[in-house]
Amino acid sequence: MEKILTVVIPSYNVEKYLRQTLESFVAEQILEDIEVLIVDDGSQDTTAEIGKEFEKRYPQTFRVISKENGGHGSTINRGIEECKGKYFKVVDGDDWVKTEDFTVLVDRLKECNADYVVTNYYEVNDLTGALTEKTFPKLAELSKNGEKTFSFEDVAGSVQMPMHALVIKSSILKENQIQLDEHCFYVDVEYILFPVPYVKTVAYFPLFIYMYRLAQATQSVSMQGYRRHIQNHIDVIFHLTEFAEQYKKNEKDGSRAKAAYIGKRIAQMVGDQITIFMSYPVSDKDNKKRFREFDWKLKEKSEWIYELSSRESGTLRLLRKTAFKGYRLIVTIGKKRNGMEA
Repeated sequence: MEKILTVVIPSYNVEKYLRQTLESFVAEQILEDIEVLIVDDGSQDTTAEIGKEFEKRYPQTFRVISKENGGHGSTINRGIEECKGKYFKVVDGDDWVKTEDFTVLVDRLKECNADYVVTNYYEVNDLTGALTEKTFPKLAELSKNGEKTFSFEDVAGSVQMPMHALVIKSSILKENQIQLDEHCFYVDVEYILFPVPYVKTVAYFPLFIYMYRLAQATQSVSMQGYRRHIQNHIDVIFHLTEFAEQYKKNEKDGSRAKAAYIGKRIAQMVGDQITIFMSYPVSDKDNKKRFREFDWKLKEKSEWIYELSSRESGTLRLLRKTAFKGYRLIVTIGKKRNGMEA
């Protein structure tokens, strides 16, 4: 039986959370319609065993794929390779879905043919349990007239679609051989942007699907995590910059709206990188050198992304104007302005 939706669960040492993740997909009315691929990325705990419990209980739905450790991107790559669903979604092994809305989503996907499907999601504070709604007002406004599907170009200028909100048509990922960097953090932006050249339509369902767990100090998106994996973040930025330049030069298949969408998201990632650099003490000479070399290399790779990134940070604009000669003073002021320790 053809599946409506493949859910890939990248799983590395997530025994603490995985049962909650997998239980959130257990709804009798959709078990035949979905497949849940638990991609065990060389875990050293009981992650695989927990996955096998669900595989045994619901063999028509859950499947464990154990592999050598290759990082988040490698689990998604394997999921793309193995998936049998019409649509594809990634839910990390320490997150989960809101079951009630998820069942509605699966039912709606049966009649949907859009390339990207966008849904609302919650950020969940892991310490307090507090929920923060993440919605898409522009898409909601466009949907008021009953329209559910839009051209990508019509929404690209006003909506950024994060990984947690996305469901992607599997054929786009498979037929265009979408592959993410392996042994690397921060590839979620690659997952968002690499399919964009092939996306024509976007659908929006105002359902709250993804429950995104925040406030774990060990997360790769914590400042501690960013510092630990700083080179991964830089590498992904440059890989994406090369991808963007290639797309922009392809006049035959290129779209201005798509290029602008891709460029803006990479520029935002550059802005995040500037915040990471600024989190180090101003007296750290190695960080200053790495910061300056990153900026020079970005300009060398893409004048376009370089100029776009200037809009993301006033501190960066000043550093560029002074050729980093006013580094200590400019960064100190920038840190105070952003509530960071000087």
